[in-house]
Amino acid sequence: MHPAHDQVRAIIWREDALELLDQRQLPGILAYRRLESAAEVAQAIRDMVVRGAPAIGIAAAYGVVLAARARYAESVDGWQALIAADLATLAAARPTAVNLFWALRRMEGVIAEQRSHPVERLLAEAQAIHAEDIAANQRMGKLGAALLTERGAVLTHCNTGSLATGGYGTALGVIRQGYAAGRIERVYADETRPWLQGARLTAWELVQDGIPVTLLADAAAAALMRQGGIRWVIVGADRIAANGDVANKIGTYHLAVAARYHRVRFMVVAPTATIDMSIASGADIPIEQRAAEELLTLGGQPVAAADAQAWNPSFDVTPATLVDALVTERGVALAPDAAKMARLMAGAA
Repeated sequence: MHPAHDQVRAIIWREDALELLDQRQLPGILAYRRLESAAEVAQAIRDMVVRGAPAIGIAAAYGVVLAARARYAESVDGWQALIAADLATLAAARPTAVNLFWALRRMEGVIAEQRSHPVERLLAEAQAIHAEDIAANQRMGKLGAALLTERGAVLTHCNTGSLATGGYGTALGVIRQGYAAGRIERVYADETRPWLQGARLTAWELVQDGIPVTLLADAAAAALMRQGGIRWVIVGADRIAANGDVANKIGTYHLAVAARYHRVRFMVVAPTATIDMSIASGADIPIEQRAAEELLTLGGQPVAAADAQAWNPSFDVTPATLVDALVTERGVALAPDAAKMARLMAGAA
């Protein structure tokens, strides 16, 4: 991949602390927050300083390192018991992204076998999780771009790039690779209400990397598809069930419905850490409900009638029957179903 199309990094371990690019302040302000405790990392995840399923998992892994340092200093013999509270705090930060729990389980495995001086070993594991994510994203970029057989435009939703991952991105990784290969001529990005991740983050990332991007209101996507020219909708995922149903940022489901009607193909790009084989279908995926104020206000200013109520799910579920291709670092499942998911995950074991 040409380095001009991969410039952004949102998660940095530096000088015994975690530095996170504060995504709430983009695109106007480029500011990193320095975090020195697990509680601060959990709060940053909750407050969406960092967001995107893979990035949340990586940040939580580094949060465990910070917790181990503090607990080992508190009690050389009892740190493993004390750190349980920190793990619970990190796990409770956000409920839908399965990568969070996957990363914590992996760090717990190291804790269980580490009796003394845990920080160095846990840091190595967190850094391995981070590096593996970038490598997986680059692999998915190649696999997904290979499906782009016709040159044209693509449409994406929310943010799935370096800001949402350890680097390079999932759906945006495919888009980066596809653009570099000459298969994508333009990216259309939904604004992604109510947090405007498409407007503030995806458009910003693509501008940084020199990839042509056109922003549209979420409600304009179907009209754009009807005009023709959109070859694929390419999105990420926060959790994928055993039958291939996909939980992703609210608004993904209506894109999938519109894409099927307009004969636009629909691609989901996510690492196998996002697949939760313990959940049979999307009906069982917990959907985070966020504060009404996110819809009723914008930048702290009211934008709705004073007594109006709000329904504000952060995610929706797209049935596997609307997914044309699921791209993972372990391979591609076309028209995924329970049997194909089982084969994919058996190969990932």
